[in-house]
Amino acid sequence: MVEFTHIDGDRVRMVDVTEKPDVHRRASAEGRIYLSSETLRAISEKSTRKGNVLATAEVAAILAVKATAQIIPMCHPLPIGGVSVAFRETDEYIEAIVTVRTYGKTGIEMEALTGVSVALLTIWDMVKSAEKDGHGQYPSTRIEGIRVLSKEKGAPETSIL
Repeated sequence: MVEFTHIDGDRVRMVDVTEKPDVHRRASAEGRIYLSSETLRAISEKSTRKGNVLATAEVAAILAVKATAQIIPMCHPLPIGGVSVAFRETDEYIEAIVTVRTYGKTGIEMEALTGVSVALLTIWDMVKSAEKDGHGQYPSTRIEGIRVLSKEKGAPETSIL
């Protein structure tokens, strides 16, 4: 039987990490948003009606990383040491990659996943009017592939961010 750390019988609980040592931790996550070629071009050319989409999504990702413990019930609040947000544009999608660092008692992958999710949702929000068809649908728009790329703990790398 699989044991879950946040479940105790019929109750949920926050795992007690009091006695765990603080160590350097890093996590990276990625995800993609698929958009129409016209919308992707407008984002690349920074010609959308709402402004610079990727700059806004970067700020949104950083804010989301910092707020993760407020929106994911069993996440511990962690001191965020650094956040790196990168975007890779293709002719089909934009990929967001978020890397987060901390020095603490527990992993930081939830913060990286939250950052990626909010970055992609921010992109969708900023271009949804251009993506909508005449029937109120979004035929080209979808978010996929949100996942943890890496999770590390221990001695800090010299070139992590």
